[in-house]
Amino acid sequence: MPRKCFLIVLLLVISLSLLLFGCGTDQARDDRKPGVAKGGEQQQVDVIRLAGGDWGYPSPYAHYPRGPGIFKMCLIFDGLLERDEKGLIPWLAEKYEIKEGGKQYLFTIRDGVKWQDGKPLTAGDVKFTFEYASKHPMVSSYIGSKDIEKVEVVGDRQVLITVSEPNAAMLYNLGLTRIIPKHIWENVDNPKEFTKPEAVIGTGPYRLTEYNKEHGTYRFEAFEDFWGPRQRVKVIEFVPVSEEILAFEKGEIDLAGVTPDVLPRFQNDPQYKIVKNPGFWGYRLLFNMGDYPVLRHKELRQAIAYAIDANELIEKVARGAAVPGSAGILPPDHVMYNPNVKQYKPDLQKAGELLAKLGYDKLDERGIRQNQKGEKLSFNLLVSSGEVRLAEVLKEQLARAGIEIKVQSVDMKTRDARVRENKYELAITGHGGWGNDPDYLRERFAGRSRGGLSPSASGLRGYNNDELNNLLEKQRLEMDDQKRKQLIFKIQEILAEDVPEIPLYYTTGYNVYRPAKYDGWMFMFDHHSLTHSKLSYLERG
Repeated sequence: MPRKCFLIVLLLVISLSLLLFGCGTDQARDDRKPGVAKGGEQQQVDVIRLAGGDWGYPSPYAHYPRGPGIFKMCLIFDGLLERDEKGLIPWLAEKYEIKEGGKQYLFTIRDGVKWQDGKPLTAGDVKFTFEYASKHPMVSSYIGSKDIEKVEVVGDRQVLITVSEPNAAMLYNLGLTRIIPKHIWENVDNPKEFTKPEAVIGTGPYRLTEYNKEHGTYRFEAFEDFWGPRQRVKVIEFVPVSEEILAFEKGEIDLAGVTPDVLPRFQNDPQYKIVKNPGFWGYRLLFNMGDYPVLRHKELRQAIAYAIDANELIEKVARGAAVPGSAGILPPDHVMYNPNVKQYKPDLQKAGELLAKLGYDKLDERGIRQNQKGEKLSFNLLVSSGEVRLAEVLKEQLARAGIEIKVQSVDMKTRDARVRENKYELAITGHGGWGNDPDYLRERFAGRSRGGLSPSASGLRGYNNDELNNLLEKQRLEMDDQKRKQLIFKIQEILAEDVPEIPLYYTTGYNVYRPAKYDGWMFMFDHHSLTHSKLSYLERG
């Protein structure tokens, strides 16, 4: 499907979903069912092997907070709703109603669902989950401590959730929260430290049967009493590989990411199928404005944006498999992307004028800009070992504008921890949430924390824009899709002007696999990875 048509379909789906909020009467939705094979069962595959690596113990509280860790956890644990290519679909909840203009959500829980220890899923488990998760936020938390006002069991199979305030993103947030069994978790006081075998008992299509932290290996086996669509893949294994493409060519793994320069190996060969990813993952440059006041100057951040040549980064680092970042944060593939926001094409003259305006109008013997006090524009740039090449090219680009960069490379987990703790000046980090509901912009850039969001999600330290804060709150409460879109467009314009962070580029790489082995892969509507949707491994009509 052409991208233009794809985006139109997505926009129509989201528009129809959000119309439910604006109706004065109760609305129900049960038209989207989990996929069931038509005309006979689809062929099963015994084992699919994918590149491994340790992403933590796959409970909702112990996995590593990045896509591979989240995905493994979601193989085991279900939410009330799930995501396919077009939007949210009923899952553990066979239907839902949005009541009182978005103040209440009534979920009807699917009958006959079993936990992987054989006990039945009940509405009480759902009630417990939301109350427990409000007190103990999950690693991939969609709800804050103040989001939910009350959770009630209504009859045997219905749960009524009353939220503190209507929120345009609340259905998404409630639906994707992972449901956990009350009989296992009710006496767990430290969920992040709970890594016993029963911590990975869910209702999902797969059970964890092996995990080796040292080698980064996992084995998931199909849960025989899974309530939903039949598993097309009986076993999913994550195995250690030194070189993903080489391992794929040798048949050691069944899918690999490839860059454009490698594509010729697989093109025009019928045994391979190549799929291009949407641009929902990429790299961003972060500024620690809280601890380094010089970075609070908008003109400095704009100058850095003008000094960066995204196309050069894409050519030299991403090997052409990316699109330049938008200063408005949301990527071109997002359904609420504003194509008219201010963009920063490489312009060293403009960068120099902005820096001179700040008083950095002198150059030292190495060409580094400094002010009358002798203070130089020199920053440490924190990166993980995987982004060193990107950092070095960025260092060269900023040097042309008279800005010195000192690259500090650490392992990824250390980088992420230091970013969360604000122990950096500048940092590059990978990010895969750019396809999510645009309320992400509030969670990221609001200058004041609301809804019990964690410090890392409530906004950037040292950045505050009152006009932006007001618009972020308005979009959160706006249930009319078109009115909300107008607010999101204005929010992107302000972010593009303020440059609180710089999306460097969004990757649009490729995946290659052998369809004769398995051809069930699919994207989620808001995500970039074929392997990260559990529906990729299940039958569907």
